[in-house]
Formats: sequence, C-alpha cells, structure tokens
Amino acid sequence: MKFLKQSLSILLSYCLVLVTAPGALAAPADQAAAQAPVQAAQQPPEQLQQLVAPIALYPDALVAQILAAATYPDQVVEADRWLQQHTDLKGEQLGQEVDKQPWDPSVKALVEFPSVLANMDKNLSWTSSLGDAYVNQQQDVMNAVQVMRDRAEKAGNLKSTSQETVSKKKKTIVIEPADPEVVYVPEYDPWLVYGAPIGIWPGWYWYPGLFFDGPGIAFGLGFGVGFFGGFGWGWHSWGYDWHHHGIIYNHNTYISHSRVFVNRNNFSHARGFHGASGFHGGSARGFAGGQHGFASSHGFSGTHSGAFSGFNHGGMARGFSARGESSFGGGFHGGGGFHGGGGFHGGGRR
Repeated sequence: MKFLKQSLSILLSYCLVLVTAPGALAAPADQAAAQAPVQAAQQPPEQLQQLVAPIALYPDALVAQILAAATYPDQVVEADRWLQQHTDLKGEQLGQEVDKQPWDPSVKALVEFPSVLANMDKNLSWTSSLGDAYVNQQQDVMNAVQVMRDRAEKAGNLKSTSQETVSKKKKTIVIEPADPEVVYVPEYDPWLVYGAPIGIWPGWYWYPGLFFDGPGIAFGLGFGVGFFGGFGWGWHSWGYDWHHHGIIYNHNTYISHSRVFVNRNNFSHARGFHGASGFHGGSARGFAGGQHGFASSHGFSGTHSGAFSGFNHGGMARGFSARGESSFGGGFHGGGGFHGGGGFHGGGRR
C-alpha cells in the first residue's frame, strides 16, 4: 500500500509538470515578443519619389513648411477652413489674426500660400502619407526630393528664371526665390515634368493655380511675403539644411511635436497617437476617436467625417478626396488666388 501511494504521488507530480510546463515555457517567449522592437514599415525609394513629386520643385523654404505642416494634417484642415471663412482679412491684419491661432508655425506659414494650403486639405490622404513618411523616413524623403529635382533638371525643365534661382552645391540642387520678398509657386504636372512619366500617387488631385497641363513649368502670380515678416513663423524663418537632411526653423533644427503619427523608429517613447486629446495644442477641437468629432463640430459633411480614421498608429489615411473633393467636402475654393497676405506679382510661363 505504501509503495502504491508513492507511485501514485510520483505519477500525479509528473502529470502536473506536463500541464504547467507549456505555460511556463510560453511566458518568457511572450515576454520576449512583447519587448521586441517594432520595425518601421519603410516605403521604398520609388514610392517616396512618387509621394514628393507634387512639391519637389517648390522653393526650399516652401518644401520645408509643407513637410513640417504635413505632420499636422488636422491643423491643415482647420487652417484652410478658417482661411475660407476670413477672406476679408488682408496683409498685416491677416497675419495678426493667424498669429493668435494655436497652430504649429509651419501651418501658420502656409497661410501665406492659400492655394498650397488648400491643396493639402483637398488631398488629405496624400498629405497624411507625406507627414507619416517625414516622421519615419526623414532622410529618405530628403533624398527623394533631390532625386526628383535631378530628374527634372536632366529633362530640361528645371532652370533659373526671373521667378526663381536654381543652383547646385556639390550634388545638392537648391531652389530659391529670385526676389527674396516675392515667392512664386511653380505650376507643373508632377507626372510629366520629370521626363519619363511616373505613376500618379493614388487619390491625388490637381488644384487650380498649382497645375500646368504640359511637360514644362509655368509661373502664375507671385506671393508677397513682406507682410508676414514681423512674425516669427513667416517666410524668412524657414530653410533647409540639406547636409543634415533637416528643416531649419528660426536658425534651429525644426522638431515636430505632433502626435498624429507614431514614430515607429522610436516607438517606445510613445510619440504616437493618444486619442482625441493627443493632438498638439488641442486644435482638433473635439476629435472623437479621430473620426467623427472634428467634422461634426465644424459642420462638415458627414460623408467625409471618417477622414482621420487611418491616422492611428502612424497609419496612412486612405480613401479621402473621393471624386476630387477635399476630405471634408470643401472641393475647389478660391482657385489659385491669393486671398490675403502680400500682393500679387505678375509671373510668366516657360
């Protein structure tokens, strides 16, 4: 009987080990998996080149403003809608009212270029993809801009004119306004101007005043930037450090504090999306899970209210701009005209 009890005890102990062992072995494995670094979903060079094609030939400072503002797509939408509602503001008065807004300096700066701001609002899927790429692949985005400029130059479409100066510093192509007080935004077909045609970015739609139906580059009206010179976010506060692949803002490296996109290369620092309260400066005003609150609080069409649903965890917001409209039903407004800020200056075509 004693031997039988001992045998039964050993058998039960053995069975207990078999039952608990898988869980005990799985726990370290699960823990290791949880601690494994999150790998960034890198976009290939060809895709990044396609992404930057619509802006690669803009002056350096404007490219810097666009890339920085693209990390705040919620504020881009708000600023464009705000500008549409305040077309009576001009020059210094416009600058003073913009200065009061809680937007990032890059978004404020784009008010000087309403057609550019409106284009980013209309093509919100593209804007969000650009912002996500800049947050996670900054150097690759810079390289893509230079690749596209090189292609345009070799195609004979990028050269100095009376509107802008194109120069080379070693292998870097720099584009600057010919007159530092008047900025011309080049108009071109981003799928033809680079020589061999490239694929159109999905969901991208051209905007009046920024698109030239032909293989070259045209210039319309110039934007006077002197009216906003007294504000710290104005044109002359921005630039590009091509050597270090970074944006310069007020003589320092620009750092975006947006929480719309997760920096997947540094995921553990929790830079990413934190729900409705995570948007910088609270400018989203009532985002509810990134989908409906913003649209409803501003009275936008409910059919577009899901525009920000793809922003969580660095995802690209896809499916916007249906039928050529902006994400919240704005459509074409104001064309390429300049409703506020500096005066118009005649341009030319080449």
